[in-house]
Amino acid sequence: MSLIIIGSVAFDAIETPFGKTDKIVGGAATYASLAASYFCKNVKIVGVVGEDFHQNDIDTLNQHGIDTTGLQIKAGEKSFFWSGKYHNDMNSRDTLVTELNVLADFDPILPESYQDCEYLMLGNLAPQTQQTVIKRLKNRPKLIVLDTMNFWMDVALNDLLETLKLVDVLTINDEEARQLSGEYSLVKAAKKILTLGPKYLIIKKGEHGALLFHEDQVFSTPALPLAEVFDPTGAGDTFAGGFIGYLAKVGTINFNNMKNAIVFGSALASFCVEKFGTERIINLTEEEIAARVKEFVKLSSFNIA
Repeated sequence: MSLIIIGSVAFDAIETPFGKTDKIVGGAATYASLAASYFCKNVKIVGVVGEDFHQNDIDTLNQHGIDTTGLQIKAGEKSFFWSGKYHNDMNSRDTLVTELNVLADFDPILPESYQDCEYLMLGNLAPQTQQTVIKRLKNRPKLIVLDTMNFWMDVALNDLLETLKLVDVLTINDEEARQLSGEYSLVKAAKKILTLGPKYLIIKKGEHGALLFHEDQVFSTPALPLAEVFDPTGAGDTFAGGFIGYLAKVGTINFNNMKNAIVFGSALASFCVEKFGTERIINLTEEEIAARVKEFVKLSSFNIA
């Protein structure tokens, strides 16, 4: 099944209580495509970088079987760059630097070889850009998953609402769900958001797991308790990539497979936070992923006597 992932391919500089990095590879599309590649063998990325992006980093994506034909490289320009510092609780952070660079006027180009798309992951970009990708596909994908954030709710709400009408799954965090719906209760928030277009809603709750809503059905998965979290950057994108990658692998969309996809996405995200950047998710084995999924199952499995 062909899966397209669109989003930022970037450089990050990160500081946490465990240490700091110089510029390392990051970006929503990078994390999501790497995660998806463990399940789907036909992942295609759409993004833009400057000439400062290293060929060996593109090679890493290719080694995971990721098609980078849709990755634009702009000569004489710089890649998107973000720098942030996490607080001691690792749940909050300060943005130190944001340089849009090539992302400021990103025009997503879909190669002809990408027109067989059956699964589409729209990473956190401007809603108009997300709409452009959908419109440039000759056929509507089998499943469209969209990620967004509170910034777009602040500055482009009308565009976001129009985009939501075009997608099947929305992934946001609990704060964003409350802002988008105007409801504090996440159950009430979900009911309202599901009237905006998406058939499924995933509300990410960080260290408290995730919730899946569809019609009158609700599923909750925990987050794996970890002794140390080195770097939360990209965990949400890794989750989304694992989620849609698993669905592309099984090929059938229903609530039960969505539940499984959330568990597999959560498992990939739990690896991501164990090292800085993409370091931990680059060389995972099938055995490691299977063992981690079993840990998630144990967390929520019980018998009533």
